[in-house]
Amino acid sequence: MWINALITIGMLIVSNIFMTFAWYGHLKLQASGISSNWPLWLVIIFSWGIALAEYSFQVPANRMGFVGNGGPFTLMQLKILQEVITLVVFTLFTVVFFKGEQLHWNHFAAFVCLIMAVYFVFMK
Repeated sequence: MWINALITIGMLIVSNIFMTFAWYGHLKLQASGISSNWPLWLVIIFSWGIALAEYSFQVPANRMGFVGNGGPFTLMQLKILQEVITLVVFTLFTVVFFKGEQLHWNHFAAFVCLIMAVYFVFMK
C-alpha cells in the first residue's frame, strides 16, 4: 500500500507543478515580454491548456489514493496533502521564477501550521 501512497504523492506533485504554471506562469511570461500583448482570452486558453495536464495527474492521483478505491488516504488526508504540496511547489516557483519575492518569518510560521495540519489529519 505504501507504493500507492508514493505514486499518489508523486502525481500530486506533478499536477501541482502544472497547476502553478497554469495559474501564475502567465505572469512571468508577461513580465518577460512574451505574452504582454496577448489578449486576456488567449492567456486564459493558454492557462487552460496547462491546466488540462494538471487534471491529467490530479484526477488519477485522487482516485488511486482514495481509501474508497483501495488507496491509503481518506478524503481529508488527500486534501491536506494537496494543500501542503501546493504550498511547497508554489514557494519554490516563487523563489526560482520571481526573484523579487522574498520569504519572511510569517511565511515560515504558516508552513509550520500546515505541517501541523498534516500531523493532525493523520493522527488516529
